[in-house]
Amino acid sequence: MDAKLNIKLDKDIIERAKKYAASRKMSLSRIIEAYLSTITAKDKSEIEISPFVCSLSSDLNVPAELDARDAHRNYNEQKHL
Repeated sequence: MDAKLNIKLDKDIIERAKKYAASRKMSLSRIIEAYLSTITAKDKSEIEISPFVCSLSSDLNVPAELDARDAHRNYNEQKHL
């Protein structure tokens, strides 16, 4: 059920927000509604994750101290010996 909400914002912010919404072919109301829905979600599971994104996850635990550039360089050095 939709309801009206009146808010006061800085004019410059409103103009920038309208341009942002127009560039994405969305209404400003829709963008604000999506944002408020996201920040007020009680549980992160309420945010829908597409099956494709779920398929990208893995159970691999990567050490926090791993330097990806270093690991890649070492891999390439070993590969081209």
